[in-house]
Amino acid sequence: MTGTTDAESAPKKLQKSMKLFDVYAMATGAMFSSGLFLLPGIAASYTGNSVYLAYFFAGFLILPAMFCMAELSTAMPKSGGTYFFLDRALGPMMGTIGGLGSWVAVVFKSAFALVGMGAYLGLYLDLPFTVTAIVLTLVFGLINLVGAKETSLLQRVLVTVLVVILSAFVLIGLISVGPEQIVRPDPDYGPYFSSGLIGFISTIGLVFVSYAGLTKVASVAEEIENPERNIPLGMTLSLLTATAIYTLGTLILVTVLEPQELFNSLTPVADAGGKFLSWLPYDLGVVLIVISAIAAFASTGNAGIMSASRYPFAMGKDKLLPASFSQVGRFGTPANAIIVTTLAMIVVLVIFDVASVAKLASAFQLLLFGLICIAVIVMREARIDSYKPGFRVPLYPWMPVAGVLIAFWLIIEMGILAIGFTGMMVIGCVLWYQFYASKVTPRRGAIFHVHERLGRQRYEGIEHELMTIIHDRTQAQNLSYETVVARSAMTDLKIGKYTLVDLIKFMGDRAESRFNLDPGVLDERFGQRPPRFQLLQEGFAIAYRSDERLEEPALFVFRFSDRAVLDIEGLSDEHTLVFLLTPKEPVGLDLRIVGHLAEVAQGEGFAQRWLAAEDEKELNEILMRDDHFIHAPVKDLPLIARQIGRPIHEIELPASCLIVMIEREGDLVIAKPTEDVRADDLLAIIGEPDDLGLLMQAESVPA
Repeated sequence: MTGTTDAESAPKKLQKSMKLFDVYAMATGAMFSSGLFLLPGIAASYTGNSVYLAYFFAGFLILPAMFCMAELSTAMPKSGGTYFFLDRALGPMMGTIGGLGSWVAVVFKSAFALVGMGAYLGLYLDLPFTVTAIVLTLVFGLINLVGAKETSLLQRVLVTVLVVILSAFVLIGLISVGPEQIVRPDPDYGPYFSSGLIGFISTIGLVFVSYAGLTKVASVAEEIENPERNIPLGMTLSLLTATAIYTLGTLILVTVLEPQELFNSLTPVADAGGKFLSWLPYDLGVVLIVISAIAAFASTGNAGIMSASRYPFAMGKDKLLPASFSQVGRFGTPANAIIVTTLAMIVVLVIFDVASVAKLASAFQLLLFGLICIAVIVMREARIDSYKPGFRVPLYPWMPVAGVLIAFWLIIEMGILAIGFTGMMVIGCVLWYQFYASKVTPRRGAIFHVHERLGRQRYEGIEHELMTIIHDRTQAQNLSYETVVARSAMTDLKIGKYTLVDLIKFMGDRAESRFNLDPGVLDERFGQRPPRFQLLQEGFAIAYRSDERLEEPALFVFRFSDRAVLDIEGLSDEHTLVFLLTPKEPVGLDLRIVGHLAEVAQGEGFAQRWLAAEDEKELNEILMRDDHFIHAPVKDLPLIARQIGRPIHEIELPASCLIVMIEREGDLVIAKPTEDVRADDLLAIIGEPDDLGLLMQAESVPA
């Protein structure tokens, strides 16, 4: 029988291969399809010349949902997007509604986008719409299976073509019609608001869903590099692009096309382009617009498969769907989830009137926007220490409250049929949760922390999960854990009664010499505002705070003997208390360090080894990860032994290695850059395992 390593048996994770432009391309590509290439004629028939203002205001109304999605995505960059956020904030039943409902809505809208290609392809080719859409669905499904990087590359190409052609359409159109014609509305359209204010507001609700694709990028947040920057920035740039092109594009349409010509057109952009691009040879202007329309519909279909497949993938990991959906294939993509999503789109194309159902699904999308805004309020009010978003919604709580009101207002404007369809989808999701998922899912949402503030109960699991997410968000900084632990101040207290004031005084005595830290900062952070201790393991608790005045983290560890008594409210049986103070930046540094300490403290046999340790050096070693740390005399490290007498900053070491502590004549010395290395020193060194192995070799340090 052959064994498997831990690495082989561990569940595979999705690769972080998406950069800022990928975020921009996915969000932008998910917005441009029917919203510009099919919908303007219908919208203009409702409100006349003012249709471009409806698009403009709709772009503003999506802001609360966008900001809320960005905050949750940077706090919890995990696959599943809307599902994951609703599940962790409001509980698994709401997560089921968000996950299954989002999946259905995205499948229908993506299928509708691929059918929409037929209207523009039909200008030149006589192709059956449904067969063409099925073939395209299979092609995009295959590309998604191969990898997120390949999917993102295709999305980049499609969106680049789309934005370049549409920008040229807008620029040439504005120049061709001239400012005089634009500022003077065509009287043939009737009054500026042809159906009055009510008709104008209804039109805003109609075109609002054109921007709904903006937030789809949250479903692939786990695959995005540097999500704290790339998600909010990518979404903002995408919204600015879409709002400008939608507004100016529809302004050109109502200026160039006669009312009935626009109202009855399924290809309004191509029709308008034919008016002012006729000077181009071979009908090139219309050809380019058809190419941009195909790119728009294709990018929506491609992005739709990518984002939709992440909902069953995430739900499979959480047992709300069968576990087979959570399997990652050989290319690092959720293979089963992509296959099922692709097949579902084909079934929809064959069986349903896709256009009608896609419009009804838009009402469900609005419901999800409202719930996402509620989720932000719940996460904020739960006051979970490990909820540390890299981006925060401005004007809280008014922005998310506005998002909730906007969403439900627009649902009402969509009519009774859309409300009924949304209600049926919600009921279906609740039944699935009740009869399948509730039996295997003991998890609760952050809303239980709000209940706890009202005297009810809380769910600790969400805190640990958020801490794990923080750890994963910045895995490249893992070695900072070892640096902090190696330089920590550890104190053994044998006999006596100790209060919080006593411990703060002990920390103050070592703060300046060990960390160059003003003792007053410790009193301000831990004394004037008594901390809440978090239990990492039985008898092992930690309190942590951040302060902008710090340049590097300061870790203080107190171990108490059986004859030491703790006189601190809420603590009695703890044998170890840890105090951690970190800088404000980078965001989440405190939680990464706490997560590392929790991982070590919960290891097998930790308590026995910890309580049996005889001195600070042994305590220090126990908190280190064995494969990232060595403690050895200089004579046993040939690479360093050849450099005795040099200050530390001149010592040549393998790339990731760092000398963090020196044991000299029984005393521990902080490894300052100017400190000389002596022959009888014992050195504590951290680094990647392979680099630490090089220290034992006599050869030169690799470049």
